[in-house]
Amino acid sequence: MAKGVTKDIQAFLGEETSFEGKLIFEGTVRIDGKFQGEIHTDDVVIVGESAEVNAEINAGEIIISGTVRGNIFAKESLEIMAPGKVYGNILTPKLMIQEGVIFEGTCRMEKLDVPMNAKVSVLNPEAMAQGQDKLGET
Repeated sequence: MAKGVTKDIQAFLGEETSFEGKLIFEGTVRIDGKFQGEIHTDDVVIVGESAEVNAEINAGEIIISGTVRGNIFAKESLEIMAPGKVYGNILTPKLMIQEGVIFEGTCRMEKLDVPMNAKVSVLNPEAMAQGQDKLGET
């Protein structure tokens, strides 16, 4: 786990797990299976190597070793570790990408105070703060 991640794992979606919907939680959640939908927390999301996530992720800290398709808003930090793959836009004040990672999308590094349930709008953060839910909307 990344430095600063001290909370125990509150929930775990194993390799054979498939979940679709909206996940809202406190603490740390680790996903090693398939997830589709939305993830909202002020805490930690860990995407394991075997995970396939197709979701908008809005979290405090995010650690990715698997595959994520969707926009990511990490309030504190985002770490993408090999063999991780991210296809989507990122907004975070702190980004760490290891050698061997695949990242396709845009990245904007700034700290924004956005509600936990806001959708990610990397290209237009002002729209995100105003509650608009489409990427790049004005």
